[in-house]
Amino acid sequence: MINLTKHKNKYLIFSGVLVLASILAIVIFGFNLGIELDGGSVLEVEYEEERPPIDEVRSALADLDMGNFQVQELEDDGFIIRTTETREDLYGEVMTVLEGATEREFESIGPAVGEELRNMTIIAMLLASVLIVIYIAFAFSGASGPVSSWQYGVTATIVAFLHDVLIIVGVFAALGHFLGVQFTIPIIVALLTTLGYSLNDTVVIFDRIRENIHKAGGRFAKVVNSSLNQTITRSINTSFTTLLVLLAVLFLGGEALTYFILALVLGVILGTYSSIFLASSLLLKWEERA
Repeated sequence: MINLTKHKNKYLIFSGVLVLASILAIVIFGFNLGIELDGGSVLEVEYEEERPPIDEVRSALADLDMGNFQVQELEDDGFIIRTTETREDLYGEVMTVLEGATEREFESIGPAVGEELRNMTIIAMLLASVLIVIYIAFAFSGASGPVSSWQYGVTATIVAFLHDVLIIVGVFAALGHFLGVQFTIPIIVALLTTLGYSLNDTVVIFDRIRENIHKAGGRFAKVVNSSLNQTITRSINTSFTTLLVLLAVLFLGGEALTYFILALVLGVILGTYSSIFLASSLLLKWEERA
């Protein structure tokens, strides 16, 4: 049997460094919010004939009153143009400048709607965290041993929300600063998916710990380590097969899905690591304090 809890302090330090780096990235870089969260317009165009160079398009659009804007190549025949401006006549001006281009999609969202979506997202994440603590505390209400039921709930929430989700958010804050990657609704969906995936894995391990406490008893550290050894193969196999599918979509699914799938890949990796190593380490720290 492998002693998976032997280096619990190292796991905690490693995770602490990642969380601290993510917080610094968020504070220093902020977020490059998509138009659905910050308001603005996005226009996708395509060319039937040869597409002009992207620098030429940027130069042409710079003469318009567009505020802050970005131009991104779309596949082999088009561009995505994003701007913070939402005035009604903007679409006509842009299409006039882009000679030979035809519209593929146009979307405009006001800043008030973007602010409302941001607030709803924050409320949803906080409400989910509170409900998770309550649910797990209720589900583990019959657990005995040195760790109480509410500590299981708090540990699972810390692992899934303050570790896995926060690190992914920090990664996208850095990507937004260095590569112009936008923080959009699909990224938020990936964060919520990560939250559920990590919690599911953590609860499976916690449930095995509870069973082994009732069956075998003994030192809590030994029970935790035995439970991890019994569930680690299942956790790794599940994550590995999930990653195979996600990586296939990441490389073959097209540019539109790239960062959504990247967030899911990070979520699966972080969720697997935190469920196996971090959650058990936090439980043992609770036990030491008790």
